[in-house]
Amino acid sequence: MSAKLKTVTLGCKVNQYETEFIREGLAQIGYQDAEQDEAADLCIVNTCTVTNEGDSKSRKVIRQLARDNPDSRIVVMGCYATRAPEEVEALPNVVEVVTDKRELPDMLGRFGVVDIPTGISGFGNRHRAYVKVQDGCLLRCSYCIIPHVRPALTSRPMQHILEEVDRLVANGYREIVLTGIHIGHYGVDWNMNKPREEWTRLADLVRAIAERPGKFRIRISSIEATEVTKDLIAVMAQFCEKITPHLHICLQSGSDSVLRRMRRRWSKKTFINRCKLIREALVNPSFTTDVIVGFPGETDEEFTETLETVRQIGFSKIHMFPFSARRGTPAADMKDQLPKQLKKARGKQLGMLEDELRHAYFTSLIGSELEVLVEAQDRDNTSQMVGTACRYAPVQFTGEESMIGTLVKVVAERVQGDRIVARLVV
Repeated sequence: MSAKLKTVTLGCKVNQYETEFIREGLAQIGYQDAEQDEAADLCIVNTCTVTNEGDSKSRKVIRQLARDNPDSRIVVMGCYATRAPEEVEALPNVVEVVTDKRELPDMLGRFGVVDIPTGISGFGNRHRAYVKVQDGCLLRCSYCIIPHVRPALTSRPMQHILEEVDRLVANGYREIVLTGIHIGHYGVDWNMNKPREEWTRLADLVRAIAERPGKFRIRISSIEATEVTKDLIAVMAQFCEKITPHLHICLQSGSDSVLRRMRRRWSKKTFINRCKLIREALVNPSFTTDVIVGFPGETDEEFTETLETVRQIGFSKIHMFPFSARRGTPAADMKDQLPKQLKKARGKQLGMLEDELRHAYFTSLIGSELEVLVEAQDRDNTSQMVGTACRYAPVQFTGEESMIGTLVKVVAERVQGDRIVARLVV
């Protein structure tokens, strides 16, 4: 009887990738995924520490796994494990805490994996796959704990990434999402002390992937405004059939005074201008973002500035985060910490604006041809397929179950709630 494995991932796309890396490695030595109601011999928990809620969820998950799998060994990795290993070690059934993600190959070796993989070949039952291209962040935004737990800037060898993409495409994945802790710094660790003409940057990697054969598309994950370079925009324009016209650019605040307290490296003008350059190069691109509401000292006027900036850019989706003070960051010690209710009220206001902007952007797509990754049947009507358009819009259309996992062309016909209703291009 083979050993049974359960994995739980909290947090970002990088964490999801790293969990899959571990899962595939353990599969080499006979571990199989446990069914939902089946006890596991080994549990892997990949934790998040971006917010206090992330810490709390991580502890809750570990305790629940210990209750449901009383004879299991629990290995904990991720950012919370790095930040507070003693807290994690004290939790039930925890036998190992991996405090450095660079140790993951060593961890697999301790379990008996001899042939340590250089990447992944699948991504569970999903139809898009995340590909980690780098780790670490050199920035020191005043609110962020991540540079303290992932400080080392490390870019993956391009050849390993290209081979990984080839495997994933060969195994049926039709969307490749490039991700990292600070994806725009891909290659920066190699470029030090080199002349500029010898630098390797994200644009070079994206170009190399876009030139790979096969029916698939590329989506660039969360990126900073200043890393959306003219070279990267040019590559996106050149390979517009392969690279989705969508960017998730992290705003955090639309007020210059708040941005300065956050220790962000640009003004709202820089951000807006960068979005303008993208719009000039690509056809009706979509922009999504992150916004922190209730940063210490944020006044009504500063929050209004953020709303105005968000409206001016026209984001189609906003990930909202009420400010969460992380011990060890400068923002945690700032004066004028705002009450929870005010954060909630501002979050609601921003959410209403998001709904308005999403509807406006989706409406602008009516009559346009969209490429959709078909992901599932609609739960209420199995003749309706649902998926994600190249412009990061949920789409519904009449189709067949056999289309799931493929890329199809549709024409947007109307907006219905938070999705686009379309017809299949035959």
